[in-house]
Amino acid sequence: MTESTEHDKKRTGYFSRPAGVAIFWGLGLILAFVLVRHHNPLADQVTEQMKKVSGCVLIAFTCIIFAIYYDRIMTIPSELFQSRKLIWKLAKNDFRKRYAGSYLGIVWAMAQPVVTVVMYWIVFDKVFDTRSQLVASGLEVPYVLYLTAGLVPWFYFSEAITQGTMALIEYNYLVKKVVFNISILPIIKVIAATFIHVFFVAVLLLVAAGYGYYPNIYTLQLVYYSFCLFLLVLGMSYLTCALVVFIRDLQQIIGIALQIGMWATPILWNIEMLTTDNMKTLFKLNPLVYIVNGYRSAIYEKIWFWEHFYSSTYFWIFTISLFCVGTLIFRKLRVHFADVL
Repeated sequence: MTESTEHDKKRTGYFSRPAGVAIFWGLGLILAFVLVRHHNPLADQVTEQMKKVSGCVLIAFTCIIFAIYYDRIMTIPSELFQSRKLIWKLAKNDFRKRYAGSYLGIVWAMAQPVVTVVMYWIVFDKVFDTRSQLVASGLEVPYVLYLTAGLVPWFYFSEAITQGTMALIEYNYLVKKVVFNISILPIIKVIAATFIHVFFVAVLLLVAAGYGYYPNIYTLQLVYYSFCLFLLVLGMSYLTCALVVFIRDLQQIIGIALQIGMWATPILWNIEMLTTDNMKTLFKLNPLVYIVNGYRSAIYEKIWFWEHFYSSTYFWIFTISLFCVGTLIFRKLRVHFADVL
C-alpha cells in the first residue's frame, strides 16, 4: 500500500475512495430496487408511481453528489470519529457551563419546556377544547400524551439547531487557534442538547405510563427516531453555523423559521385534519413530520418505522443530502472563519 493511499484513508476514513463510492452506490441501488418493488394495493396508483419516480431521482442525485465530492464529504465524519473522546468531554463541559452560576442549575433547562407543555395543554385542551376536533379526525389517545409526544422531539430540534448555529461564534477563540479542529464544534452543541432530550424522553414515557401506555418492544424505536433527529439537526447545524459567520441575520431568520415551523409541524394538531391528499403530501415534505409521527408511533400507535416506507425513504434521502451539502459548505468556508471572527 502506497503512502498516498494511507494518507487518503486517514483523511477520508477507513475505506479508500473507490471502495467508499462503490459501497454507497451499492446501498443506493438496493434502496432503489426495494423502492420500485414496493407495492401498496390500498394506495392511489398514480400517487404511488410519482413517489417511486421522485425517490429514484433523489437516490441517483445523492449518489452522484457523493461520488463527485467523496473526499470532501468524508473528511468531516472522519475528523469527528478521530476526535470522539474530545467531543464527548467538551459536550459535557458545554452542558455544565450553560447553567453554571444559577442556584437551580440544570433544573432551568427542564423547567421551561415542562411549563410550555402544561400551558399548551391548558389552553388547547381545557380552554379551546381542541381535543374534540382531534377526536373527530381520528385521535383516540389523551391530548396531553399526543401533545407531549410531539413537543419532546420539537424541543430537541429547536434547542439543538439554535445552539449548533451559534457554535462557531460562541467558541470563536477556538476557531482562531490554528491547531484546533473546529469541525467538532457543531456536534458538541448537538450532543449537549441531547442530554436534555434524554430527560424529556423519560418524562414522555412516564406520561404515557400514567395513561396506561407502558413501554414495549415498539418503544425501542425512540432510539431510532432520536438518532434520525440527531443526524438531521447535525447536518443543518454544519450548514447554518458556517453561513451565520458571514450572515449574522441568519440567527434571527432561524428564530422566525422555528416559530413558523412549530405550526407547520403537526404537534398541536393532527395531520389527518387536512382535507386533501395534496395538502397532506405538502406538509409531509417537512422532515420533522416523520420524526413527530414516529415518536407517536413508538409510544402508543404500535407501528414499526418500516411500515411508513415512503416516508422513511424520503427522510433518509433528504437527511443524507442535507448532511453532504452542509459539510461541503462548512469545509469550503472554514478557511475564512478566523478572518471574519
